[in-house]
Amino acid sequence: MASSPKKYSSNFKAKVALEAIKGLKTINEISSEYGVHSTQITQWKKQVLDELPAIFERPGSERAKNEDALIASLYQQIGQLKVEADFLKKKSDQYR
Repeated sequence: MASSPKKYSSNFKAKVALEAIKGLKTINEISSEYGVHSTQITQWKKQVLDELPAIFERPGSERAKNEDALIASLYQQIGQLKVEADFLKKKSDQYR
């Protein structure tokens, strides 16, 4: 019967990957120390190095785009509601 794969926390993965990136120990030494297969450590190290440049992107640029889209959507809704309110006001004035 095959055992289910172990689940590691993101903090643990980061710690092990950082050890591998530092290069002070071999992957096999890290593997023995943390009880994680060397292939897994190599994958975590690669993932960290691949994603590292994203940390230095302009902060908030994605958030600013999302906020701008939300504001545009809200202005559109306000405009639609104003048109509807004006229409209903005009119709109600006919019955006075």
